[in-house]
Amino acid sequence: MYDAGILRPDEKIELIGGELIPKELPMKSAHATAISLCEEALRQAFSQGYVVRGQLPLALSERDQPLPDVAVVEGSIRDFARAHPTRAVLVVEVSEATLRLDRHTKASLYAWAGIPEYWIVNLVEGVLEVFREPAPMAGRAYGYGYQQQAVYRSGEAIAPVAQPEAVIAVDDLLPPREAE
Repeated sequence: MYDAGILRPDEKIELIGGELIPKELPMKSAHATAISLCEEALRQAFSQGYVVRGQLPLALSERDQPLPDVAVVEGSIRDFARAHPTRAVLVVEVSEATLRLDRHTKASLYAWAGIPEYWIVNLVEGVLEVFREPAPMAGRAYGYGYQQQAVYRSGEAIAPVAQPEAVIAVDDLLPPREAE
């Protein structure tokens, strides 16, 4: 679609359920800062054997190629020279205007894809929402959801399932509240 001129090269879109969904643009400073903070913290937590990818596609199916704000995938950068990764050990969405989409549709999509852990950096409430243990669930967009959900606040810390020895402070993921 980019080659055909239907989409501009600077347009960021996701393929979700066969529909093209525009990414939130223009991106606010707090959103951009949170993405950078997450990338930095996750690169420290996940070393050799993992790649931290920012706003790059996950090829979950022919109808689903989201652009998560951050994804941690197994392998090395060069492993994805010919094809986007098809799974991740952790996906992070930074959310403000898209909070409903991220909590419902994307959570169900990521659970359906078997992604063991999904985080939402909720800029509205200044918290980290954590979803774990994907399982079939009736009534969800993709028929899957997460059995375990928790909210982490400023002053707390979390260890990713795939790197339990790596403790990350929630404050290291959140921009200052007064940032726009």
